[in-house]
Order: sequence, then structure tokens, then C-alpha cells
Amino acid sequence: MKYISTRGQAPELTFEDAMLTGLARDGGLYVPAEIPQLSHDDIAALAGLSYEETAFRVMRPFIGDCFTDEEFRAIIDRAYQGFGHAARAPLKQLAPNHFLLELFHGPTLAFKDFAMQLIGQLFQAALERRGDRVTIAGATSGDTGSAAMEAFRGLNNVDVFILYPHGRVSEVQRRQMTTPQDANVHALAVDGDFDDCQARVKDMFNDFDFRDSVKLAGVNSINIARVLAQVVYYFSSAVSLGAPQRKVSFTVPTGNFGDIFAGFIAKQMGLPIDQLVVATNQNDILHRCLSGQGYYKGDTRPSLSPSMDIQVSSNFERALFYAYDQDSGAVAQLMDELKNGGFDVSQGAMEALSETYASGRTSEEETLATIKSELAASGELLCPHGAVAVKVANEHRKAEVPMITLATAHPAKFPAAVEDASGIHPPLPPRMADLYERSERVTRIANDLAALEDHIRKNITH
Repeated sequence: MKYISTRGQAPELTFEDAMLTGLARDGGLYVPAEIPQLSHDDIAALAGLSYEETAFRVMRPFIGDCFTDEEFRAIIDRAYQGFGHAARAPLKQLAPNHFLLELFHGPTLAFKDFAMQLIGQLFQAALERRGDRVTIAGATSGDTGSAAMEAFRGLNNVDVFILYPHGRVSEVQRRQMTTPQDANVHALAVDGDFDDCQARVKDMFNDFDFRDSVKLAGVNSINIARVLAQVVYYFSSAVSLGAPQRKVSFTVPTGNFGDIFAGFIAKQMGLPIDQLVVATNQNDILHRCLSGQGYYKGDTRPSLSPSMDIQVSSNFERALFYAYDQDSGAVAQLMDELKNGGFDVSQGAMEALSETYASGRTSEEETLATIKSELAASGELLCPHGAVAVKVANEHRKAEVPMITLATAHPAKFPAAVEDASGIHPPLPPRMADLYERSERVTRIANDLAALEDHIRKNITH
């Protein structure tokens, strides 16, 4: 199994090398050279299996010979030990043919744990075998950072530096990043928004002298291993509702497009998905683009659902690569145009996107109203991101096709918004009850590449 860059000017890599590299050296993102297929019988055979066994069967074709079956099974088992629900990703029914996929039972109460816990174990196994170390730099709009720090803290072969926008994440999200005491994890509060953080990380990867000197690696959703790990819960949930004998649909609250792109991979593998619905908040660049208005950056407006406060959706490049029939030259040109504010999508590519994705938008008022109405209708207390998705899902549901809406975070990660809407202050799970008492370690830093690189050089432990 080989991996290629969306921009076509980087070498083909194995799964392990693509994972450890993160961003391709031509600035593109790695995708499988060919997407493996699962047969109808392969998918049907997933019924009743544990999440771990499903993960093994779904991901195994992507791994190639980088890990033995025995190694890969052990890595998966370690990755999901710390989850607070035996099913890992349980389904809860909201209404007739409408189901919530709870992805918040991991160590940091967000869907990022599914990929990050696995990638932490994959990194450690690969680096130990190689006798090597890496420095991970990542940007977060709230959840990726804490999930990465939780996955890598205390590991021997990795230093982690997470950039987050100062003052633009919830207090729970911030404390999850600033309270780990392990010397190999570092929280950097950047004076800027998430797009600034993401841009500085990409700048580091494109500064090859720095990149090579600190052995830079990335675990943002630009990392293909992250996306592949998220493919698993599309299969596990769809099979629970009758796939492959029946079609299912998914609605995904997304800003960076990685979570819903995993659904695209699942569909290409053979999972019978009817609709993949993109749900956005008021930062609705994805909805505008999928509605035919082009992909043009605006100002990022802080919202009740901060993990989606994004104008540059890094994984959308992967969607464009397939929409443009894997024309890497066309993708590279679009990414150049994005530097000047945005681009129009060609008619053919727009048709391809429309065949795969639907979309919708939720305002701040609608987010609060949905939290309140869903609590009354089903007893389910949603986080603001889940509320964005439920509102959009209700606009796209078909009576004959089950709709699975992804609940990407626990409501306790956003207590102020949830309490404002519902009157209920959502408590943290017992294992995190002392979060507000833990001491914090954080460095506030300018939105400046040189300052960031200098700080990283001085604080890596190797």
C-alpha cells in the first residue's frame, strides 16, 4: 500500500512513512494510491464484532506490511483501553430512524481520541523499532490538542507542541491542554485565531531546515493515519443499523473536513452511504462552497461551537483531489489561489462534490434552540457541535434511510453554552472531576514563525 501527495510532487511513501511525515514536502496531503475495497460479505461479517476487531479489519488493508497482524492488534487494544464505554462508539436513538453516534467516551471527551490514541501507539511502536525520535507540532481549535497531548504524554520518543488560539477555546478545552505535567508535552497559546495557528504549523513544515533539524512530524487531521482511524466508526455504526443490506446516511459537524472525509473513504471502500451531510456553524465556508459560491475566506467569527471556527479547512484539499479526478496539478493551482483569498470550483468538480456531499448551516440562535428542543424531545443533552449537526440532519433526513448524526464532544466541554440553552450545568465525568483544581503549564506566544521555531528548538528534550 502506497500513499501519494494531492499535489503530485512528493515521493510515494509507505503507510508508516506517510504517518510519520504528516504533510508532504510539496505542501500537499497524503492519500492512498488506491482505496482498498471491502466486499458485501466482508462488511456483513463485521456485525456483532467488538470495536477493536472492527478497527483491525477496516484498517488492516491500509497498513501494508508496516506492522504484523499481532503488532497491529496489540496497538489497537492499547489505544482503546482508556475509553469509558465498552462499545467505544455507542449509538443512541433520538427519533424514528435518527441516531446519535456518541464519540466522546475517550480520555479527553472528544471524537479526536479515536484517532489520536491509536496514532500515539502507532508512532511509539514505529519509532522504538527505528531507534528514532520526532517533534510533533500541531494546531488546534480546541479538541485535537488535548487529544494529542493525552495520547503522547510520557512517551519516550516524542515531543509535542500544540498551538491554540489564545482566548478562543473553552475553559475545559484549555485546561485539558495546560494541565498535563509530563515534560514532553507543551501548550502554546498563540495571539491569533485557529487559522493563524494552522498556518504557522504549515510554515514550519515548509521550512525544511527547521523541519529536518527537529525531525518535525504532524498529527493534525492532515495526517492520513488520523483520517483512516476515523473511517472505523462509520463502519461500526452503519453495520449496527443494518448495513450492508441497507443504506445509511451521516451528518457530521465539521470545520476542518477530516471527519467527514473519513466517511468518503468508507463509501469508496464499499459502505453503502446514501448522504454525507456537512454541518457548519456561522463560519460556513464549506456550506457556501458546496452551495456553489466558491471557496473564499472570510473573517473567523468566534462561536458557541469553537472547534468549527475555521475558514481554511485543511482536509478539503483531499476532497478536491478526488473531485478533480485526482488531478494534482489542478489541486496545486487551487491551493496557490487560496493564498490570495480563495477560488472557484470548476463545474465538473462541483458536480462530483454534489454527488458526494450535502450541507447545511446553523446559526448561534439555532444552536441554542436545538440544545433546548432536543433535551425536551429525547432527553439527550447535546454539546453545541452536536446541536449544529442535529439541526442540519433534521433538514436532510429521509424517512426510509437511517440518519446517523455524529456527536463529536461531551457537553461538559462547553458548559456555559449548554447551561445557557438548557439550564443544566453538565458535570465532568468522575475521572476528570478535579480538572479545575489542577495546575496549568502554558506559554503565551506571538503569532510569529521565528518565535515559535525558537521556542521549540529550546524546549525539545532530544
